[in-house]
Amino acid sequence: MDPTPAARHRIGGALVALQFGLIAALAWLAGPSLLGLAAPAAAWALLLASAAMGLWALQANPPGNFNIRPAPRDGGALVQHGPYRWIRHPMYTSVGAFAAGCAVAAGSAAAAVAAGMLGAVLLGKAFMEERWMAERHPAYAGYRARTWRFVPGLF
Repeated sequence: MDPTPAARHRIGGALVALQFGLIAALAWLAGPSLLGLAAPAAAWALLLASAAMGLWALQANPPGNFNIRPAPRDGGALVQHGPYRWIRHPMYTSVGAFAAGCAVAAGSAAAAVAAGMLGAVLLGKAFMEERWMAERHPAYAGYRARTWRFVPGLF
């Protein structure tokens, strides 16, 4: 059974709250290493890639068109340029790179678990968003067929 718009809103809100809680936990776990400039180069590279992807995605799909919840925004357009030309969820890719960078910086099992949990939340949001985008935008099926979910050539 397909959830009602109100249920979609509640589900999306719960996933966003979980997402931000995990982001905060990862930042807290990685903070000492990052602030002390003791994080490995791989952590810094992932964090830089995260920032670059996030800014590029925001440039291509500015606030007002996208929705932080997985349900498409009323009147929102299907964006197919910028990073969206190759990746359906570049903001999720950005958050995933942030999580990986924090996990590497923290170097702890707790950070690895939190990053994995955040990845699961993002994957769940992506599955819901793709289903609901296909309902809203007739061109979504073709767009989905020619793009990758998170990382071109990999996933």
